[in-house]
Amino acid sequence: MIKFAANSKKANAFNTQKMNQKIQKIVLVVFTFLSFKVNAQETWSIQKCIEYALENNISVKQNELNADLAKENYNQSIANLLPSLNAGASHSYNWGQRIDPFTNQFATNRVRSNNFFLGSQVTLFSGMQLQNTLQQNSLNYLAGKYDVDKMKNDIALNVATSYLNVLFAEELLTVAKNQKQITETQVSRTQKLVDAGSVSQGSLLDLEAQLAADELQIINYENQLNMANLTLVQLMNLDKPQGFQIMRPLVELPADPTLASTPEQIYQFAVNNQPVIKSAETKILSADRGVKIAKGTSYPSITMSGSIGTGYSGLSKKVVGYEYGTPSIIGYTADTVAVYSIASSVVPILEKTPFGEQFKDNINKNLGFNMNIPIFNGWQSHNSISRAKISRQNAELTLELNKQNLQKTIEQAFLDAQSALKQYYATKKSVDALENAFSYSEKRFDVGALNGTDYNTAKNKLSNAQADLLRNKYNFIFKSKVLDFYMGKPITL
Repeated sequence: MIKFAANSKKANAFNTQKMNQKIQKIVLVVFTFLSFKVNAQETWSIQKCIEYALENNISVKQNELNADLAKENYNQSIANLLPSLNAGASHSYNWGQRIDPFTNQFATNRVRSNNFFLGSQVTLFSGMQLQNTLQQNSLNYLAGKYDVDKMKNDIALNVATSYLNVLFAEELLTVAKNQKQITETQVSRTQKLVDAGSVSQGSLLDLEAQLAADELQIINYENQLNMANLTLVQLMNLDKPQGFQIMRPLVELPADPTLASTPEQIYQFAVNNQPVIKSAETKILSADRGVKIAKGTSYPSITMSGSIGTGYSGLSKKVVGYEYGTPSIIGYTADTVAVYSIASSVVPILEKTPFGEQFKDNINKNLGFNMNIPIFNGWQSHNSISRAKISRQNAELTLELNKQNLQKTIEQAFLDAQSALKQYYATKKSVDALENAFSYSEKRFDVGALNGTDYNTAKNKLSNAQADLLRNKYNFIFKSKVLDFYMGKPITL
């Protein structure tokens, strides 16, 4: 059972409205808890919103693809250390005079030829360029993953900001509706008094003008809430925002909220753990490797290569037998005896050398070493080294800039949190005082001792103070969440 203690002296419409606010808060908490338990698909917590945004953000996916590309470059640099192996084959026909490479004979008719080869090459030394490239690509891949983490952190903070803006807009709208309800009650009561002739028509007109202003304020806050919801949905890249509803936890400041850590402590933790700093540090190491790669271009390079090949020629023939014909007279002796040529009667029988036999007989092997000594190449090595050193200096400046920005962000968030906390408690005192003042003004207005203009002024002061109280509360909550985030704590409500 919930008991509300009410002071009989302040038992008026304003205190009744305060009691209704408390009941509404209790009902809201219970309804939020039950709705989340019953249908978790329609109610989004801040953690769920962040997780969904990270899974569906296109920029995150693009950065993840860039990291994948860096990984492939790393894998390729590993493969570059291995020997290359290539094979090839050709099938060709030749018409016209040429020297056949396999028979070393002139050919004038059509000749078919085939070539087959297998070759390999490996770099023995190149100024350690391959090894340094391997290390550089490994560091680039690591820096790419840190960049993805950094983008995810930025998105998480943006989603948290939008989530809190929705809660802030909802509370503003609730305050505005409550203020309108108070005005409506007074309009109804004053109308009766005007009809009875107890109050002038001017008081009623003032209240009706205030009611119109309250309705306009509700419209403005509804637009602000719709815009906050739209921003959150767009950050999440939600495909079907219809029915989208966030959890509405009862966000209140503790009795004595304090900032436990100093800016220096937060910065020391963040500078050692934030991915933006780790990425910049890794890129400096990558730039160091880049300098070594550039220096390697001025060293001699040594490569070893080997190959094996064979081929087939349609011009190649072999003797498979002999034909013996009639000996021919090649001359006569002094006695007029005929001299016959035996060789001219022996004719060799030729046929094309088979493909398999040529494939085996025409095998040739090669093994060689090659050294390339750079002497002058248009200052390419010198300029490459200079550019690599400049890139290294730029990476150092980027790291220093990121550290400065991180320190400024933390110091600003800490100062804003302190300021918001002080403003919250000062505004809370002001709200308490204005509530009492408005209660007194309402009593005077009820008995006709206060005109409508002064009554509306007191009411608007209270409404503005309540809005400032909410603004300072959520400002402190967000800044404190930022500080917790830099301390490695998850963003929760």
